[in-house]
Amino acid sequence: MRGHMWKRAEAVLLALALCLGLTGCGGSGDTVITIGVYAGSYWDTPNGDCYQILDHAIALFEADHPGVQVKYVSGIPTDAYSEWLAEQILKGTEPDLYFVLPEDFDLLVSSGALANLDERIAGDPEFDASLYYEPCLRSGQANGSQYALPHESVPTIMFVNKTLLEDNGIEMPDNDWTWDDFYDICARITDVDSRRFGVYDYTWLNALYSNGAALFSEDGRSCYLADEGVQQAVQFARRLNELNGGYTVSGRDFDMGRVAFRPFLYSEYRAYQPYPWRLKKYSAFQWDCISMPAGPSGSNVSELHTMMLGVNARTRHGELAWDLCKLLSMDESVQKELYAYSHGISPLPSIAEDGGLLAQLHQDVPEGGGFSPEVIHHIMSSAVVVPRFGAYSQAMIMAESAVQETAGGQAGQSRMLTAQREINVFLSKP
Repeated sequence: MRGHMWKRAEAVLLALALCLGLTGCGGSGDTVITIGVYAGSYWDTPNGDCYQILDHAIALFEADHPGVQVKYVSGIPTDAYSEWLAEQILKGTEPDLYFVLPEDFDLLVSSGALANLDERIAGDPEFDASLYYEPCLRSGQANGSQYALPHESVPTIMFVNKTLLEDNGIEMPDNDWTWDDFYDICARITDVDSRRFGVYDYTWLNALYSNGAALFSEDGRSCYLADEGVQQAVQFARRLNELNGGYTVSGRDFDMGRVAFRPFLYSEYRAYQPYPWRLKKYSAFQWDCISMPAGPSGSNVSELHTMMLGVNARTRHGELAWDLCKLLSMDESVQKELYAYSHGISPLPSIAEDGGLLAQLHQDVPEGGGFSPEVIHHIMSSAVVVPRFGAYSQAMIMAESAVQETAGGQAGQSRMLTAQREINVFLSKP
């Protein structure tokens, strides 16, 4: 999703098991709690005031907790945040509460850096799990326990070049479209000699999620690469690519208006669809977004990415950190500010599907476009949370390699079975 898949930070965090026996970070006796936060947007979109939501939440929290101060370090770049947090943990000076990047979650859990929230949730009458979209809440779960609460989420959706479709007499697909619809439009659009193409950057993983399939088990112990649903996804992505006659479609082709479809994060839509930002990017054609196409065994779903909040397992202010965590995650006045100061979707249906907020959000969208509350409900409530176990990255490399190496037919199926066995052996190692 992002290019800053931390390298040094991973090595640093892996050392946590050796140092977590140290005493937690201390204080002078004053009631001061700290929160770890990055500067800018995790979603790589324009962000006018990245601390506005946090500052608003802190003001509410301090007003409700006299004598308590909340502090944070400003100016930590997003791509340096993981390493900064890892170093603080090693020094025993980590924040009481901190934002958890999606790619960091599993390692922070397995290293013992995040507090298990089950007991706090069970003993807190104010906490109501039903207030959340289930996939958003599930993003913060590991080994059957809750380790983080969702702050904002971003699903993958499909960008559509409306101008290119209209020029070729093709209507905009509905949100309940299928692989067959998708392929048919791509086939009608594609003309390699004219440098006109159906889709860019659609992968077999995009197809897999919308086909009701999974590549790995939730616990990360089993791979399903050879399963029928997975193989259908691989073959469908391959068929789409074959339409291009060997030409490698690029992002530049899409930006120049030569490509009909491209999967993107919802945050990209939020940032660049309204005026005037749309004039700064993708201004060469009219465009909109819809759900991902549904496979024969699935539905119009896609992967969900969630920014989370976790409590430091060694904090001396666990109750206060938990209260602030809930405020940032559950308070409606805080969550409403996502519409003004970020480009994600609230994990709370009451905010994400609020008709008034959506109308205000879409007032600068050309032709009155924008997702309806019903479509947002479907996207968010059915989104796929991909398991991010410790060996995920390496297992994915092995799976990708097998997919790239094989063609269709019986020989391809045999190679997939072999690769699945190899990956399962790898996943079974302690």
